[in-house]
Amino acid sequence: MSIKSYKWYFEDFIPGSVIELGQRQVSEEEIIQFASQFDPQPFHIDKTAASDSIFGDVIASGWHTCSMIMRMVVDGFLNESTSMGSPGVDEVRWILPVRPGDTLTVTAETLESRPSTSKLDRGVVFTMWRAVNQEGKLVCTIKGMGMFGRRPQSGNQHA
Repeated sequence: MSIKSYKWYFEDFIPGSVIELGQRQVSEEEIIQFASQFDPQPFHIDKTAASDSIFGDVIASGWHTCSMIMRMVVDGFLNESTSMGSPGVDEVRWILPVRPGDTLTVTAETLESRPSTSKLDRGVVFTMWRAVNQEGKLVCTIKGMGMFGRRPQSGNQHA
């Protein structure tokens, strides 16, 4: 059995460090498709109703925005990490609406990291994910935590 080598271990998440996760453009079609299935409020799925709303046009569901951010986080580093999942998200903020044609740029900042005292093979990383639009305006933040495996020590291992 081979042991997989990862790019991101617990020790790589240094408080204050920021991972750039790239950009993603949002289309009206995907906004309506996601909302039709998961958040069918009129201003997410109906152009006429949306034009009469406070938003003036169709906007992405906040949950769609979170899902897009999550995909960028998974593609950006989680799939190349020792991630053991997450015990939860502490805070989600939808600051500005995400509109058709917007380009989201996402970053992940490490706020804090703590090695586990009960399970020495892992630690908890506290992060803030931020999405800004093409104008550099903050549209969403997600604050939470994840568990990551520790980097294996080289040399002799004794239990």
